[in-house]
Amino acid sequence: MEPIRIGTARQLFLDSHLVANARDLQRVLHPPVQCDPIIEIDRPWEIGGVAYAVLLEDAGLFRAWYRCTPEADTNSTARSLTAYVESDDGITWRKPSLGLVEFQGSTDNNIVVGDPDLVNFAPFKDEDAPSEARYKAIGRRGAVFTATSPDGLHWHKRPEPVQSEGPFDSHNIAFRDPWTGKYLMYARGIRTEGVPGHGATTSFKEGVRWIRRAESADFVDWSPLELIETADQTLEHLYTNACVPYERSEGLYLMFPSRFVDGRTPNPAWDYNGINDAVLMSSRDSKCFDRTFKEAWVRPGADPDQWHERSVYIMRGILDTAPNELSMYMSDHWRLPSNTIRRLSLRKDGFASLRAGYAGGEAVTRPLVCAGGQLRLNVSTSAVGSIRVEVQDPEGRPLPGLGLDDCAEIFADEIDRPVLWADDSALTAAAGRPVRLRFALCDADLYAFRFTGD
Repeated sequence: MEPIRIGTARQLFLDSHLVANARDLQRVLHPPVQCDPIIEIDRPWEIGGVAYAVLLEDAGLFRAWYRCTPEADTNSTARSLTAYVESDDGITWRKPSLGLVEFQGSTDNNIVVGDPDLVNFAPFKDEDAPSEARYKAIGRRGAVFTATSPDGLHWHKRPEPVQSEGPFDSHNIAFRDPWTGKYLMYARGIRTEGVPGHGATTSFKEGVRWIRRAESADFVDWSPLELIETADQTLEHLYTNACVPYERSEGLYLMFPSRFVDGRTPNPAWDYNGINDAVLMSSRDSKCFDRTFKEAWVRPGADPDQWHERSVYIMRGILDTAPNELSMYMSDHWRLPSNTIRRLSLRKDGFASLRAGYAGGEAVTRPLVCAGGQLRLNVSTSAVGSIRVEVQDPEGRPLPGLGLDDCAEIFADEIDRPVLWADDSALTAAAGRPVRLRFALCDADLYAFRFTGD
């Protein structure tokens, strides 16, 4: 078996890529905690709703661009605008008066884009680009257009579209891949092959709403859009994608599609069919996405105003807002005056874990080639729980000084806990050689691990 070279990259347990065998363990999906709204409808240009935000950290400032609709017809995007907010902490946000786009005779607003070709605007920062194009974005009408900006506020649209074979009626996303340097685009598509999932019908152009991918070396010339792949053949309507490169784990891409269940409408008096939840998908190559977790990552919940279509959308962006916390964002209550974009809080790297109960359980990895002389874990145990680690050769034999009995028992709840053995120097000697890791857990969750040079 060819060893997997992980170096010092952090490894999450979102799929079965690393684990060769496991006993008495569960792979557990961890939903985020829903927090207070960050954007509420309180301006005339937002009266029809707020949605489809992109959020990022930019030189110590948190910035976000979001769609707002000035009229109550929320089913029409023709009049949608893009507005801007910013924050010092990712929790409390402000709507600055920018003086850029006129609305009802005044520029005293936070609107940055009013071009109908750039609806559902999706910007990103391109750190390596010339200053005049440091920020880039895509938007859509009947086709996908691009735009560039020196500051994220003053935008220049390229007149010719870069993708014209629709459909594009979604929040299409683009970004520069931090590991390959290519520009990636994820857009609406149609999938027809497979078996409909629970509550789904093939009602969208004889298939289901799906996600397509394209790439570009220069943000001008793009490859044709092609459907992303999944090993699973279940047909479900994936309405959005919110794809991000998860930069805490080199080579990992995360998607948070809104799953649209068009065959269920809890309230017969509601004018539109369907309900939504949100799911989590992961990829190691940006093309094929793993669906280990088919259950919802975010449910509609106990709020009755969430139980209609398009009310659980995950926004694009993961922000580092506290030492142990990541913040994400979702829109809710679509088509209602109470519609908001609210914050989600989750543990760093805490999307999923390997979990053992009181009786304990174990997992052994495939052969790995690691770098560095210290192993660190993202782990949570109970007061009686624990975790220990053994380092083995590829045949499963413990390395001297790195056996399970040599490992100091860990009982803690920490993001980056070092593992200690009787002979820690033995781990340094194993760097660059294929090894297996044996994790022994009792009433504990293991979220991630990494090797460091410490």
